[in-house]
Amino acid sequence: MSSNIDYNSPSAAFTFDVNKSTLFKKDSRNYINILGVEQLNTLENTSLLDIFLSKDNVIEPHYHQNAAELVYCIAGAATVSILNPFTKKIQNYPIKPGQVANVPQGWWHYEVATEDDTHLLAIFDAPTPEVILGSDILKFTPANIMAHTYCLDEEQWKKTIAPIVPTTYIGPAKGCNRVQSATDQAPYKPTMPQQYMKPCPYPYPYPYRYPPMYPYGTYY
Repeated sequence: MSSNIDYNSPSAAFTFDVNKSTLFKKDSRNYINILGVEQLNTLENTSLLDIFLSKDNVIEPHYHQNAAELVYCIAGAATVSILNPFTKKIQNYPIKPGQVANVPQGWWHYEVATEDDTHLLAIFDAPTPEVILGSDILKFTPANIMAHTYCLDEEQWKKTIAPIVPTTYIGPAKGCNRVQSATDQAPYKPTMPQQYMKPCPYPYPYPYRYPPMYPYGTYY
């Protein structure tokens, strides 16, 4: 086994309290803790996010450009939804304690808690999971480019995305006053039957970091 880690170093660490490493906190029931090589310097190609959600909260649409993600349900229940880039279809995978859903590297996906007190563990095959968030794509892509590319009214686009909070992570944002549609009021139902993805073999310089090195200021 080859490794660049100096296991003889007095600074080599082999244990860490993930509860002390918060990546993002919406409130006391919806937050994400992180463990990567910056927290535990003997890690190699492994990292994780410890995710806590109440019902109907969403880990916003995003993708990880450097890692695949295995989502394991510890408590509660959630639906992991993945955009398959080959079929161009959303695939929904409800998971309960002891069940997993696999997200291949670079695939657009999101998670919705379907019960209170949901606890998920997201495991990555990289020392630090990098991420591109949907809120950042929508907020920071120039409005004139979106309007020109997709034949939109630029001012209408600006008005539409104005409420979006950059780096949302867990939605909806606190204080959301959006008028609910009939679709929102209907029970959440996956569009595909429960099933499991087989593990799939297979840029943007904003990795998760802790201590905080946030590209857009504080998360709080």
